[in-house]
Amino acid sequence: MILLLGMLLLTIAIGPAVVSGAESASVPVYAVTEIRFSGPHQTEQDCPTRDVQLQATFRHLPSATEITVHGFFDGDGHGANAGNVFVVRFCPTLPGEWRIVSVRSTAAELNGQHEGVMLTATDSALHGFWIPDESSSGGRWYRRSDGSHQYIIGNTHYTFLSEHGPDGRPTGSSIAADVTANANFFRKLRFGIQGGRCPHPTEQPWLDDSGQPTADGNYAHRPAPAWFHLRVDLAVQTAFAHDLIADLILAGPDTSDSRTTLKARHNSGDPTAYLRYIAARYGSYPNVWVCLCNEYDIKNPAYTQSEIAAAGVTLRRFLRYSTPLSVHDGSQIGWAAEFDTLPQWADHQIIQRKLRSIAPSADAISAVWRGQDGSSPRRRPTINDELSYQGAGDRHQESDTVAAHLGAFLGGGYGTTGEKYGTKLGQYFWGAFDARKHTSAERLRWLRETIDRDIQFWKLSPQRDSPVFPGLPESFRMLAAPGEEYVLGSDLPASGLIAELPPGKWNIVRHDVSAGQTTVLASGISGRYIFSTPENRAILFHFRRLQP
Repeated sequence: MILLLGMLLLTIAIGPAVVSGAESASVPVYAVTEIRFSGPHQTEQDCPTRDVQLQATFRHLPSATEITVHGFFDGDGHGANAGNVFVVRFCPTLPGEWRIVSVRSTAAELNGQHEGVMLTATDSALHGFWIPDESSSGGRWYRRSDGSHQYIIGNTHYTFLSEHGPDGRPTGSSIAADVTANANFFRKLRFGIQGGRCPHPTEQPWLDDSGQPTADGNYAHRPAPAWFHLRVDLAVQTAFAHDLIADLILAGPDTSDSRTTLKARHNSGDPTAYLRYIAARYGSYPNVWVCLCNEYDIKNPAYTQSEIAAAGVTLRRFLRYSTPLSVHDGSQIGWAAEFDTLPQWADHQIIQRKLRSIAPSADAISAVWRGQDGSSPRRRPTINDELSYQGAGDRHQESDTVAAHLGAFLGGGYGTTGEKYGTKLGQYFWGAFDARKHTSAERLRWLRETIDRDIQFWKLSPQRDSPVFPGLPESFRMLAAPGEEYVLGSDLPASGLIAELPPGKWNIVRHDVSAGQTTVLASGISGRYIFSTPENRAILFHFRRLQP
């Protein structure tokens, strides 16, 4: 029997449509539905994230597929820290009717509430979750739930949730404005879920044992609903509306308070409650990725590989969808070999190599994919998440940033940028995105859109030598699907280059990424082709065989 919903609210995060007091509701496939429960009243001194557990099981009636998601405490549901509102967020993955068949909680008031509620999932054009594509070349690339592929170039705003910069000064921007602006240029935005180096002067992400706001991440088992409801939710939901990846950093980037969340010293060293909370609050969003810690191994406090793997395994236990999960390796070596022997939890590898040119950037990506000894490739997507911060802080110019990201692509992976005009200074920390300062954003958008439009990159893998291009200069890097498609990149001039085209008719296009210009060099040709590279930091050649 279908129960009356009473206080049930369904919030479709692409809307924001709200339906209340109904027996059923309609939601698009891959949209997020929020179901609110009335539970025991919690004050700021209580610890519901640790002490009250809630989970609901949704069954797809046509297929009997079941998805069980955890719930979380959300204060009064409007941004206050005290209240009796508990929330379950659910994302339907199949069209048709879904029913809540089980609600289990450690709180009697919540146990069984809303069982029998029906949702109707309708077909949609949403792409869905990001899933490592095992059928892609080398397993290097992500696909979406609907089978589509989009290339990823990201940006960084570590502490933009506080909307404040150095010395407590407001940035003059806002969370929603920054997310929307980033979505015009990038596919991913990485940020810490706390204030860190640029905190808000009065609002904090955690509550201490007396119920007072605090920046001390050792209290991460006591998240402040006000912070997450009004700040993190806003960032995630705005990003979802623009199909922008919200890459949440759970510990970091570089203050002791912000880095201690996984240490959990005020909860007997157990971060389980915090990790369950993150999975419950954000794991149903198809645009959410999770990074356990920024530079986990080189900042204070640091984490061992075993600590990170243990946290990753715990979080995976609560994530019910294919949420991308990894950790930011701060070393210059790349992904730690110790992770290869620990329990598997990460679906992609994050490295930090600040580079200025194509060949080193490509090689850094492909080396991590190959693994330490190269004999057993890791076959996971690889992302250089601090590839090139443009500005005087790292002395990277626009041309460096563009060339480096073209190199990451040619290495079979992805890259992330940021604007940094000085040490700990710039948009990469506090947001206030401005493409007039982060000038490479325009060129990186052009590169990303060109790849999406013209190149079947998920079929390609790095190839250093090919009989198709004899005598290719050392500065070149290549992606190839032999006999079908080749992509070459160069940041140095060269002439008299030879392409011995395989059988068939070929189109040849040159993309000048730095200038944002595309030139068709040849169409429907065969045999030998002679070409040259102009003096430019980021030139991309695309050879593609025409189908018979």
